[in-house]
Amino acid sequence: MSGIDTLPPLREVIAAHDLAPRKSLGQNFLLDLNLTAKIARQAGDLSKCDVLEIGPGPGGLTRALLAEGARRVLAIEKDARCLPALEDIAAAAPGRLKVIGGDALAVDPRQHLTPPIRIVANLPYNVGTELLVRWLTPPEWPPFWSSLTLMFQREVAERIVAHPGSKAYGRLALLASWRCDARIVMTLPPGAFTPPPKVSSAVVHLTALPAPRYPADAATLERVIAMAFNQRRKMLRSALKGLRPDIEDVLRAVGIPPTDRAETVTLEKFCALARAIHTG
Repeated sequence: MSGIDTLPPLREVIAAHDLAPRKSLGQNFLLDLNLTAKIARQAGDLSKCDVLEIGPGPGGLTRALLAEGARRVLAIEKDARCLPALEDIAAAAPGRLKVIGGDALAVDPRQHLTPPIRIVANLPYNVGTELLVRWLTPPEWPPFWSSLTLMFQREVAERIVAHPGSKAYGRLALLASWRCDARIVMTLPPGAFTPPPKVSSAVVHLTALPAPRYPADAATLERVIAMAFNQRRKMLRSALKGLRPDIEDVLRAVGIPPTDRAETVTLEKFCALARAIHTG
């Protein structure tokens, strides 16, 4: 039996450390260790990887990552109340868990990790999307991570894997599909969490591609996508008129009817448009 197996049940840990989840921190704790183990397994073989976990809370997923054989785990937790419980896990897995107290938006994890690196997290709802966008838009590609296995509200997860023509299709889907393969690998009902959120959750697994799917300047592509979807009900000739005075001609040149709306345009066409704008 490993040291992880001898740790007390999470409900006892929460009671002992007075870790009632805080809405202000977007906390919804997942206490079923069978479910946390299943999430950890969705990340693949962790035995030769360092793993970054954001918002571990009392450490349910942290335990699972270590039990599934992660070479080393870096856990970043903003809630100082949770740090003693996480240090107990570190003591049960000597040399394999480093805990940093702080805001994940302000901490650069790379100096604490050795590649290959995978990110696995039940992300706090209030920062999940911002963290994902940061991980998908680094200054250089490939990124420091090889895969992301992340839990979101189900609505956000569906936006990440959406296809053209759907209401969920937008900026997140385009940023994800440009540089990754993304799929939903698990769904969880509200009752799996403490406290139960008002919505279902889902786990998305994203694998980084060696290079973007289509060539485009990243900054230009992100600007085009943002403008197109900020006014998604407008025709593209109106939504993008701030880019160039001849935007209708540019749209036609890359095969996009100027009267189309953003939600109908494929990633390939958005990349062609970004190239035309960047080089023009």
